[in-house]
Amino acid sequence: MELKPRLQRMGAGLTFEALRLFFPLAALHAALWPLLWVLLLGYTLPSAAGMPAALWHGKEMIYGAFGAALIGFVLSAMPEWTGTARLSGRALWALASAWLLARLIGLWGAEALLPLAAALDALLYGGLAAYASWLAWRRPVARLWAFAGWLWAFAAVALGLRFAFWHDDVALASAALHAAVLVFLALMALSLARILPAVLNLVLDPTQASTPFRPHPGRRNLAAGLVAVALAAHLLGLSNAVQAFLLLGAGAAFLDRIGDTFIGWRFFRPEVLVLAGAAALAGIGLILMGLGRLGSGAAALAGLHVTVMGGLGLAVIGVLAVAGRLHTGQSVQLPPSAVAAALLLVAATALRAAPALGMDATWAYAAASVLWAASFLLWLTGYLPAMADPARRAHDKCG
Repeated sequence: MELKPRLQRMGAGLTFEALRLFFPLAALHAALWPLLWVLLLGYTLPSAAGMPAALWHGKEMIYGAFGAALIGFVLSAMPEWTGTARLSGRALWALASAWLLARLIGLWGAEALLPLAAALDALLYGGLAAYASWLAWRRPVARLWAFAGWLWAFAAVALGLRFAFWHDDVALASAALHAAVLVFLALMALSLARILPAVLNLVLDPTQASTPFRPHPGRRNLAAGLVAVALAAHLLGLSNAVQAFLLLGAGAAFLDRIGDTFIGWRFFRPEVLVLAGAAALAGIGLILMGLGRLGSGAAALAGLHVTVMGGLGLAVIGVLAVAGRLHTGQSVQLPPSAVAAALLLVAATALRAAPALGMDATWAYAAASVLWAASFLLWLTGYLPAMADPARRAHDKCG
């Protein structure tokens, strides 16, 4: 096949629905951005001056790599839940172009372009929240409004971060980045509440003739609710002791979700473990962050990376792996490449958190960035052919 028809065929496959374009973009950004920052740029950015490069790094991981996964998930899942048409074709290319331009600004640390970056964030994440609100209005279901509300919070924090960066306010930027992590955790909790029951029912009955698993209704939104309380305490500037208690409670709620999903020996299937493992690492990370608020600096540093790299990172890999299978007409069973990607990500998280416990940071950070990159690149090489194949037009539901 000649190059131009092949590229046209790939483009048609990648823009069939949002996750088929934005999931590969998320994987590429998650793999390459930390690798460049650690190994080539030496923890610096070419144009960053007033704001520490570490804050740029954190912002780009949440709103760059994880943000792309969120865009792909919301623009594919919410139309599925509401029975409405998905965005496709040129509209997705336009959104991807806006996302890419914002990422280039972040890669360079271009402080002079922060107003443009803020406008792009408003377009991407404000637009995503408005789209979710429109779908929730068309089909007024409480859980859809919950998604929409957290997406508005995600967009608002993005603009708060840009404001802090523009004014070189390190304290405000640090507080806003902490808020962004909590908001994304809430979105993760709501997503898992929809995805895990669907996956468990597919595992228990692949024919989909029955739904033998029913999640405990009291646990469905417990983690997101307690994260909301912890976020409110953070924004109100309550005492460290109060915030610690609330972070511990939110962490316990994530751990509690694992017990609700235990379905016997099938619990140990990779497609279940990767999602349950994300909840486990998020819970452990939040508990460590809570201990950090009580005075343990080592726990605070380790907790941040266990929460973001382990909890959020494994959730992103899990959603990419599970939804990537179901939305390309394949079974829910994860291939060896996806299992290996999840294991590499957990190993990267352990190495990144280890310096807080006394390990030499120089080689641990470099090794963690390599394993982290290998995880997402392994997912990409295993899944991109199916994502780019326009003949694979499955619409299996993920929640």
